Amino acid sequence: MVPYEGNLPRSSTSFVGRGQEVAEVRRSLSAARLLTLTGPGGIGKTRLAMEAAVACREDFPEGMWLVDLAPLPDSAAVADATVIALRRPDLGARPALEQLTGYLNGRRALLVLDNCEHLADACAELAWALLSACPELRILATSRRTLDLTGERVFTVPPLPLAEAAALLRDRTAAVDADFRIAEADEAQVTRLCTDLDGLPLAIELAASRLRLLSVEQVAKRLEDRFALLAGDSPTAQPRQRTLRAAIEWSYELCTPAERLLWRRLSVFAGGFALDAAEDACADQELPRHEVLDLLGQLVSQSIVLVTERGEPPRYRLLETIRAYGREQLARSGEEERLLRRHRDFFLSLAERTATDWFGPGQEQALARLRAEHRNLLAALDYGTRSRAAASGSGRAETDGADVGDGDLGALESDGTQAWLALAAALRFHWCCNGFLGEGRRQFDSVLAAAPAATPARARALWAAAWVAQMQGDLDAAERWLGEAGELGERLDDPQLRADVQGLRGTVALYRGQPHEAVPLFEGAVAAQTGLGEEPPTLRWLFQLTLAQFYLGDPRAAETGRRAVKVAEAYGERLTRAYALWVLGYGAWLRGSPEESGALMRAVLEIHRGFSDHAGVAMALEVMAWSTAELGDHERAARLLGALRPLSRELSPTSAGAFAEPRARCEEAIVEALGQAAFDELHTEGSFCDSLPGAIALALGGEGSEQSGAGTSPSALTHREREVAALVAEGMSNRQIAAALGRSPRTVGGHVENILAKLGLGSRAQIGAWWAVHEATARGTDAP
Repeated sequence: MVPYEGNLPRSSTSFVGRGQEVAEVRRSLSAARLLTLTGPGGIGKTRLAMEAAVACREDFPEGMWLVDLAPLPDSAAVADATVIALRRPDLGARPALEQLTGYLNGRRALLVLDNCEHLADACAELAWALLSACPELRILATSRRTLDLTGERVFTVPPLPLAEAAALLRDRTAAVDADFRIAEADEAQVTRLCTDLDGLPLAIELAASRLRLLSVEQVAKRLEDRFALLAGDSPTAQPRQRTLRAAIEWSYELCTPAERLLWRRLSVFAGGFALDAAEDACADQELPRHEVLDLLGQLVSQSIVLVTERGEPPRYRLLETIRAYGREQLARSGEEERLLRRHRDFFLSLAERTATDWFGPGQEQALARLRAEHRNLLAALDYGTRSRAAASGSGRAETDGADVGDGDLGALESDGTQAWLALAAALRFHWCCNGFLGEGRRQFDSVLAAAPAATPARARALWAAAWVAQMQGDLDAAERWLGEAGELGERLDDPQLRADVQGLRGTVALYRGQPHEAVPLFEGAVAAQTGLGEEPPTLRWLFQLTLAQFYLGDPRAAETGRRAVKVAEAYGERLTRAYALWVLGYGAWLRGSPEESGALMRAVLEIHRGFSDHAGVAMALEVMAWSTAELGDHERAARLLGALRPLSRELSPTSAGAFAEPRARCEEAIVEALGQAAFDELHTEGSFCDSLPGAIALALGGEGSEQSGAGTSPSALTHREREVAALVAEGMSNRQIAAALGRSPRTVGGHVENILAKLGLGSRAQIGAWWAVHEATARGTDAP
């Protein structure tokens, strides 16, 4: 099978029939740039689109992506959802449409826009813009209505012919019960059942799930009764729409009361859910928590709930048609508002745990969970918007400027706006480290305007909003929000907030090119945080203090950086440790040690394998390219700059501009060595590695951590060898080390050779890089 870039999901069930339709879709895509599959709900538009896409993967070697639009609440989110589906960072530096056209232009790629009907106009606008700007792009849409664009080719998905419908029924029945076989005597009833179900795949699958308990004749008879009941239900409804509703209602009624209860409660989840979320949001006295798992298994066996991921943790989802029916039943039950609030509270708790436990182990897993829950997070935030509107409508408006005493955020659950503030702030690592800056900024712009009361929740949201704005390069907005956050920190006597505000002011000063102002602010933030008895949060400011000191030529810079690495490693923190190592590598480049710098950048990129941090990877590629060029490997440096280009397009001008001069010097050196034509060719070659995994793989070149000895523990060295390694890392010669330790230069030389051999390294510079990575467990001096 030809490999491809993209996100098309693997199906957990076999694909039955539709061979002629797959071939027709493939032919149509070769002739038209926009193809829309239409038909009623349950006809199998999505599954046909997926199978057709896989069948023509050789036609789209540069990517195939699925954009599931079903959970989106409004048209404004269509372009953003597409950015997310393509795994592009939402850094807010450029509009989503501009990011998409920049990425897709020149690519022979396929975009599958799924479930467009409720957002058809917005989908049409997006399709027109992308197809106009990207001549090699093809779009395959699924929708109950056409997009009505010039050049659109429409394929109406037909119902399954009788033979294929019967084959699907048999296939799904065998999947439910491997020992079950439809007897030959039931052939007439199979024909009757498939005919009554109008060849709708979803209706057939729902019926098949019941053949474990009922005969084909019983299923057909019960459905016949349901069809008669619905005959006059809606005279304007299409027959197949009535058929599907009949199948879903019949499945709902055949569920036990507890299964129906869980079905309708699960409808509050957007884009899927994990077991813990279902247990927390759906369980109560009526539905005990310990019963949720078994009931969920029953719904899976009845094709009501699908298992979408079998990793850790497994994830589940409801098909949109089934989810919509469940949501309808939930609204009728009178408990929709309570379930939406419980949904919001679960994700608020998840976000707050992530923020509280951030500076420790498990960061990669925490960020991956938030990425998987992105649509649920947006739904929870949207609940804050709607609950505030409802409160305002009932006269429960907030009082501007009224102070609220600090306390547990759980006490605020009756106030939707305060919970909205708290959730937006608690998601700060999701916004800033998962590549959702644009969405974070939109949320803060909305919630801060909606909730002006001087509460602790607003104070924390102001600081988090300032961080997002600073990451976007909007330093004026960051300073404005920091000013208010600082005032609130004083009024509320919140020492943690004061320390955070002081540190972020240092970051803004550093971004403005004012390291003299940044250093005392960082030092003050570190001292204040240390005074609170919390060492891990000092990491946020220590690595930036190191960078500011390097800019100023402060001899304490390397010592500060090693302290940051030591603290990070002591607490199992990884992402900030990568940034601290990056600063040390940058410092090594500044002082003319490209080999050590390159080794440190490899260690940085090894850590970034587990994250989705475009800014961190781009920064590492920058410095690695400079160091590689200085070491004379101009071809590799050119490829690294090529891989950097698509990543750096997404960074803010403030971030990218800081490296413009050294990058230009690097390019000049490469062109001088190889010539312009060779540079352009290699640069273009590198630019094809425009995903994070691809860029990291190119940079590491298959060498990985072993190249820098990063996988070797300090315990492999003797106590004396660790002492020597520490002094080598400080840049001391053998003679200087000998004087410091009271040993002969020859003895020290022997120790250095042993260190190189044990760690598998080739130079003193790599010893320095290894030491920076492992300094927490080796001998070192703590910076004051």
